[in-house]
Amino acid sequence: MRILQVITDTDRRGAQLFALDLAVALTELGHSVRTVALAPGVVGGLDVEVIGPRRRSVRGTWALRRRMARFDVTIAHGSSTGPACALAGAGEGRPFVYRQVSDSRFWAPDPIRRARVRRSLARADRVVTLSAFNRRDLVDWIGVPGERIRIIPNGVAATRFPPVDDATRHATRVALGLPEAPTLVSVGAFVAEKGNDLVIAALADLPGVHLLLAGDGPERVKLQQQAARVAPGRVHFVGVLDQAVIAFRAADVAVLASRGGDAMPASMIEAGLCGLPAVSTAVGAIPEIVLDGRTGAIVDPDDRRALTAALRRMTDDLDGAAAMGRAAREHCLANFEITPVARAWSDVLADVVG
Repeated sequence: MRILQVITDTDRRGAQLFALDLAVALTELGHSVRTVALAPGVVGGLDVEVIGPRRRSVRGTWALRRRMARFDVTIAHGSSTGPACALAGAGEGRPFVYRQVSDSRFWAPDPIRRARVRRSLARADRVVTLSAFNRRDLVDWIGVPGERIRIIPNGVAATRFPPVDDATRHATRVALGLPEAPTLVSVGAFVAEKGNDLVIAALADLPGVHLLLAGDGPERVKLQQQAARVAPGRVHFVGVLDQAVIAFRAADVAVLASRGGDAMPASMIEAGLCGLPAVSTAVGAIPEIVLDGRTGAIVDPDDRRALTAALRRMTDDLDGAAAMGRAAREHCLANFEITPVARAWSDVLADVVG
């Protein structure tokens, strides 16, 4: 098949990176794949053709329409790409599959937004969601007919995230200027819903523990000020890394204090593949990645006390945390590696084209 993929922009974020991994895996299955971005990113970093100046533009719509006509099927990755493909793909000969990557209840909380999402998804030939949890929300909250939905989990190329050993961890800490101390890591956008402020607040009650924050976003200055105030010298901002694996190599425990909006965050899969246990929240399908008590700990969103306690248990017993990390790698290899995920995508796309 000739497959076109559409991503929002060229920033190194979860949906965009998944699309690039999927392109490689689908190509290995014999398909021809091309990926384009609706607009430039704020930070950038991905070498992908940009078809418009903004996410919504007349020029971009016509460019997308021309490209969709040249391919057998299009995959729209993420919320901005759904309406774009629905508009550009109007008419015969431009089928597309929408990949729902966010928490429907969080991002469409009111009837007007739900109706807007429902109209956009009605034009897709199929809707792919990441888990049974997310499928229920699409059916019950948004109103998408269940027979149009397929479940394919998030996937990551395991070859890019090998398990971390002590020597690699030490060398990476030296390279990043980190001390030899229990280290937490959080990788992702600096936005309020990711809960980085909660992690920094928890760090204030974890003396001797350090935190590595990899990413950027509108909350950066606020987070830096908070870190200087409550945990001076123990929060390390390294910006957006070309390879997220570098951040995981330096850490003992991954953390994501999501308040909502995350459906199945790739950062938790990446951490698991690297052999890190994780502390995260009961948001979306995160509990399907982080198995409470087996590969990490799950706490309620915005519960600083529970978050602090879980992180303390991990950092006080690094040997136990390492055992959880080994279990995390086995779990992620079995359920979220990109190759079987790509095969499932190939089946869905063939069904649409056929």
